[in-house]
Amino acid sequence: MKQPFPFFQLPLAFDYEALAAEVAAIEESAWLPHPNGLPGNTALTLITTEGVAESNRLYGPMLPTKHLRRMPYLMQVLATIGATWGRSRLMRLSGQAEVRTHVDIHYYWRERMRVHVPIVTQPTVRFHCGDSMINMAAGECWIFDTWRPHRVVNDDSRSRIHLVADTVGGRGFWEHIDRGRPAGAELPGWQPRLVPPTPGPAPVLDFESVNAPLVMTPWEMREHIRFLLDEAVPGPRLAAVELALQQLARRWHALWSAYAESEAGWPRYRALLDESAGQLQGLCEGVMLRNGVPMAEGLASHVLAVGLMARRAVPAATA
Repeated sequence: MKQPFPFFQLPLAFDYEALAAEVAAIEESAWLPHPNGLPGNTALTLITTEGVAESNRLYGPMLPTKHLRRMPYLMQVLATIGATWGRSRLMRLSGQAEVRTHVDIHYYWRERMRVHVPIVTQPTVRFHCGDSMINMAAGECWIFDTWRPHRVVNDDSRSRIHLVADTVGGRGFWEHIDRGRPAGAELPGWQPRLVPPTPGPAPVLDFESVNAPLVMTPWEMREHIRFLLDEAVPGPRLAAVELALQQLARRWHALWSAYAESEAGWPRYRALLDESAGQLQGLCEGVMLRNGVPMAEGLASHVLAVGLMARRAVPAATA
């Protein structure tokens, strides 16, 4: 999700040693390789589609995996942050490894924030986002602007492990945001509140049950189109792209008024998306977004590939 700051710290701190002990109790065989095979990048799933530990999908009802159920304090951490949770994992970066520069362009992350809680780390781990760079210390709680190019470098011999949790937010979460601070900001008296482990039953968490449209509403489509046009680098081809997108939005609204999500309209929705994709492919040539992503890729990710999710294979995650 595009943010006003590269890095933003929530006013919470957690007992990273207690979290590390819970992580250490999980068998090594539970860690999965990165879906793109990036060297040194492995993950332990915590919240996935249907709670299946091996799932790497982005769409579908999200539930806790068997691993999260064995981590009562980590569940307390998620409850304290106070959000509705989507796909969440522990992400491990081996020593002398990196997360390569990329932008989270996928539709799933268009309106989701990515929460980081470092559990095992060291001062030389560097997190880059846009032109900024910080070290997230163990136990802190951060979000960052996933729309900017970002990367992580671990130049130590030891592994780095972060809780990485995706969310659209929640009441408690937004209250923490109101009391948080951008990285490097000096606020008089500002101090994160330490939240230690407490005994008792596991907290009740909110999980996503809907995270992709069966058929995208015309209002959502217009929002994504406007966002991408605002993010586009000005140029001579942009006016033609905007006109084509305006026509797509108008025709989509007409179909929505006739069919809404009814299966009877799916073939016509699909035909319109395919026609628009063919037209925009040529119009978008050379048009870039400010974060370095081609306009065509942004439109595919946010509109053309997800306008109609009915009866199609659901893509697996790659970030």
